This record gives sequence, structure tokens and C-alpha cells, in this order.
Amino acid sequence: MPLRRLAALLVTLTLPTAALAASTVYPLTVDNCGEPLTFTHAPQKTVTIGQAATEMLYALGLGPNIVGTSLWFNPVLPQYQTLNNGIERLADNAPSFESVIGKRPDFVPVQFEWMVGPQGAVGTREQFRDLGIPTYILPSDCEGKNNRVGADGTRLEAFRIDTLYKSLRQLAQIFDVQDRGEHLITGYQTRLAQAVTQAKAHANPPVSAVFWFSSPDINVDPYVAGRKGIPNFMLDTLGMRNVIDSDEEWPTVGWETIAKANPTVLVIARMDRRRFPADDHEKKLAFLRSDPVTRNMDAVKNNRIVLMDASAMESSVRLFDGIEQLAQATQAQ
Repeated sequence: MPLRRLAALLVTLTLPTAALAASTVYPLTVDNCGEPLTFTHAPQKTVTIGQAATEMLYALGLGPNIVGTSLWFNPVLPQYQTLNNGIERLADNAPSFESVIGKRPDFVPVQFEWMVGPQGAVGTREQFRDLGIPTYILPSDCEGKNNRVGADGTRLEAFRIDTLYKSLRQLAQIFDVQDRGEHLITGYQTRLAQAVTQAKAHANPPVSAVFWFSSPDINVDPYVAGRKGIPNFMLDTLGMRNVIDSDEEWPTVGWETIAKANPTVLVIARMDRRRFPADDHEKKLAFLRSDPVTRNMDAVKNNRIVLMDASAMESSVRLFDGIEQLAQATQAQ
């Protein structure tokens, strides 16, 4: 029995009969960011562009179907370390078009539209389509968002957690593992509700925050989370306030402006990526504690700084780790 089918069967045996979802009927057509994708069978050779897409497939038990990964921010989740070690990493950042098609994939899930969009850093969807390779962009990065405005896109609507669940459901349907998808979603919904309950149980005076992802240079304006993105969803859900007022996904905002807003908490991204100097969280911390503007902020003086994996700030299975971490941080305020 193929490994994917065996994994799906083991999960199915643990679920109540009422929870079982219908099997996929091929050919299957799904709408993805305005483009119809048709599958005649479950993909057998997948290349992922983006850690979020990779770990979603790992969580769905689809590791044996993956032949290459790319674009990583953090080490893989511990439970997938052994599996991940056996799969080729094409690039830590954006892979080349040639390296992706060289694996002869029949499916390419993508975390960010700018990787395969009109100005695709890897290639365009048309280039892949011409080779008969469907590309699937995670809905969270295209629905209610204009990726042509701002460095990382601009949110036309606030991020909705339903788009993350949609990714899981559609990927599960494409691979015919719907039961596993629904099982995962139920678990994530439970964790989200528990985090909200935890935050409410330790209600304090209103907490404000800033998420600092990175900076082109350590001494220039930082990339911080806008008011409609994933980090803002986390704050809103827990009754916290984002002091940044921008619809861009990760706008640059001056430290003088941030210091004037004086957020209660600073959340800074921890990552292995070293595209920019400020990708290093130790350099972020050193800057915050030495710069004449930032060192006088209440959050810095009182060490109200949360180190969070960069992947937990994205629409990924790690988002729930991030929101649990924030809920715990509210207890200390």
C-alpha cells in the first residue's frame, strides 16, 4: 500500500464515522486565486515554494509526495525533522525556475503570490502552465489582497482565518485526504478558542503591540506588521491593539513614530534566513537596547519583548503556536 494511502487510513481509523468526508472524485477542478486548476488524479511529485505550504502538506501526511522544498524562514517543526531530512531542499530562499522544473513536478504549491505571480521571482503561472504544471497559491496571500501595491502587497480586506482553513481543505481535497484535513482544522479551531479563553482569563489594561519582521539594514526603518495582516488578526483575536495604521502587509515605519506610539509589547521575528542584517534577532535586540530612540520605549526598558518564529507570523500551521505564545505573554502584562 502506498505510504500516502496508509497514512490516510491510519488517520481515518481514529475518526468517528460521522466525521468522515467524501472521497475526491477526479477530475477535480478548484478555483485558486481566480484561476481554475484541474486534477485528473492526486499529485505524485510535488515541489513546494514556501515553508508554510511545505508544513501544511507535512501535517496532512503528504510528505512522501514531496520531491523538493524551498523558501524557509525557520527550522522545520521537530515532528517533521526526520521526514524533512529525506527531501531535497532546492533553495533556502527563492529557487530558480530550472531547479523546480528539474524535479519534474506535477504540482507546485506556493506560499506567496510574488513567487509565481505576474512578476514571479521564480516564474509566472503561465510558464508553469505551459509545461502542464499547476501552481497553487495559498488563498491567504491573494484573497482580499493586492500584491502589486507595496513591497509585500496591500490588504484590501483584513486577513481571515477561514482562508488558512481553505488552504488545508483544498490541499486535502486535491490529494484525496479530506478526513485528515478536517481533523487538523478541528484541532486548530480548538487551540484558537483556548488561546482566546486564556487571554480573557487574564484580562489586563489594554495591551498594544508592534510586530517587527526585519529591516533592509539594522539602522533604517523596520518592516512592521500592518493593520490588516496575519499578526493583526492575532492581536485582534486576543483583544490587543496594533499601533501601526497601514494596509500594507509589512510597511516600513520609522522608529520615532513607533516610539511615540509606545506599544506595550514588541514582538520580533526569529528566523534562520539572512537576506537582511536585521533577520538576526540578536541584532534586533542589540539595536533596541542601544539606539537612543528605542531604548527609552517602555517595552524595551521593561523587557516586554516576545521572540516569535517568523513562520508563526504567516498564514501557516504555526500561526496557532504564535497566538498561543501571545496569549501567554498577556499574562505578564
